[in-house]
This record gives sequence, structure tokens and C-alpha cells, in this order.
Amino acid sequence: MPTVIEAKDLYKTYTEKRGLIHRKVKRVEALKGVSFKVEKGTVFGLLGPNGAGKTTTVKILSTLLIPDKGRAWIMGYDVLEEPEKVREIIGVSLSVERGFFWKLTGYENLKYFGMLRGLSGRELDKRIRELMDLLGLLELGADTKFYEDFSLGMKARLSLARALIHDPPILILDEPTLGLDPASSRHIRNLIVQLAHEEGKTVLITSHNMWEVEVICDYVAIINKGRIIAMGTVPELKRMVSREIPIEITSYAGKLVSEDDLEKIVKDALGIERVAVKMDKQGEVRIRILVENGMEDNVVNKALEILRARGLRILEARVMEPSLEDVFIKLTSGARS
Repeated sequence: MPTVIEAKDLYKTYTEKRGLIHRKVKRVEALKGVSFKVEKGTVFGLLGPNGAGKTTTVKILSTLLIPDKGRAWIMGYDVLEEPEKVREIIGVSLSVERGFFWKLTGYENLKYFGMLRGLSGRELDKRIRELMDLLGLLELGADTKFYEDFSLGMKARLSLARALIHDPPILILDEPTLGLDPASSRHIRNLIVQLAHEEGKTVLITSHNMWEVEVICDYVAIINKGRIIAMGTVPELKRMVSREIPIEITSYAGKLVSEDDLEKIVKDALGIERVAVKMDKQGEVRIRILVENGMEDNVVNKALEILRARGLRILEARVMEPSLEDVFIKLTSGARS
């Protein structure tokens, strides 16, 4: 797939003034050489804690900040030299509440921003209705309700609608579900995946919610203290911190086979030595198999086939792979400051 977003060696330093009487100036290095590429039609997650450099990065990509050093391109357009071209092809949501008019309805707000994008008349009205329906805003009465009466979830949906008003091929969303209720968060997550995988849009999101990134992102870059410390698909990142994956299978053997015999059967059939079998007095068996990362699916299927062939009833089978949170903690614990 072609690269549509590229950041190369981005650096950004801020100067902070602290104290009311004895003013102190502190330099904060927000970005320290951030580089990554995003492919067309994917959801790319920039994952990191607060203050890691996520928002600074997306502001540079959105032409809202100028980096101290480095370059960035959106669909081949340089964000520094061709900002107008970049703004035509991106939809941006940096906050779910900023920039809207509180005394206008949801429909009126979108009409205003649509007109700024060059839309008008029936074309604009149709686009607004389509987006409000897609985001569930019509059923919530957002077309006639004043923005000041919106819930946070409605504001988040309207912010996404504003980013989509001109049907851009690129979306840049900063913490799109921050502070939302579960229903609104799920709706936005599902829509992000739909926009990328069904409509071919490219979506770059920032988040500190590791579960959310793991669920919806095709690729992830982990940023910490202004540096990208790891990048890849979620399975690739997990393999970086764990070479072996435990598999746990619970089954019922009754009196069909003893604990020792079952352990030998599983070891011989799988060709794996790291197998542990525990059987209680009622005949329930817990089998733990430690396998090389990447082989877990094949081993699970073969193990279940072996057990069923011996007449055992399978109760549960689980692959105990690390979470993205495990990956993040392992990687950041040794990250440079």
C-alpha cells in the first residue's frame, strides 16, 4: 500500500515560564526526532502517555505547528511548503469541544464549517444529513438542539462530523474518545474502522488508551518522552517483548487417562517439552503449554484434536498472550529520557 502520511526526524522544543515572583524559564523537548509512515486505508495509532508528544506531532501534521527541525508530508504535499494543499485533504479533530458555536444547533454548526470548505446548497444539506445519520446525531436531536445543550458524547460525534464534512481522504484525530461514555466510545471506534477498511480513508489517531488502540489499529507507534520507541502491528509489538506464549486448556477427563499419561501423550504428539498437566479428584484437567510466539494457533488446534481423540471434553482453551499494556510497560521501563 502507498504511504500517504510521513514524518521524518521531527523536533520541537517549547519554552515554559514558571513562578509568579521568581520567574524560571524551562525548555521542554516535546519531540526528539519522531519518524514514521502511514499506509493508505489503515488505522494508525500513536500511543503514549500524556505529555509524550502525541498532540505536538499531529499539530505539525495538521499544519498548526512548525517543527524546529524535520519534515512531514501528507499525500506527497509538504506540510511546511504546501500547507493549503494539505488542509484541503485532511479532516482534523484535536478537541471534541473547541471551535463550535454554543448558540447554534448541530446542523447550523456543520453548515457553517461546510461553507468554509466551499460546500453550499443542496449538496451541503445532503452531506450534513448523511453525516448526522451516520454518527447517530439525528436520533439524538442534534440537528435542532443548541450545541450548549449537547452531552460530551454528542460533542465528540459532531467534532468527527466536522472533520468529515468535505469527505477528506485523511483523518487526524487526537484522543477521539477521551472522557466519553462506553456507548459513544464504541460508536466512534466502529466508525473509524469502517471509514478505513470499507471506505479506504487513512486514519491517524492518538490515544493513551492501550486497549482501544489494540482493538482498532492496524499499525501502532509507541511514543514516549518525545521519541518513537517501537512501531509495527500489534502482534509484532507483542513478539518484541515475549518469545514464548502460554496456552491453557481446561478439559474433563474423568477416568479416561491419568495425569502422567496425559502429559506424556501431549508432549509426544506436539513435540513440546514444556507441558504441565494438573488433574483434580473430579477428573477436571488443566493443561499449560509454553510455545514459541507465532505458533500458538497451530499448537492450540493440534492439542484440542489430540484431547478430543482421547475422548476428553474441552471446557476452555486460552492463549495467554501479552496485552499492549504489557508491551508498553516493558518498552518504556528502559526508555531514555
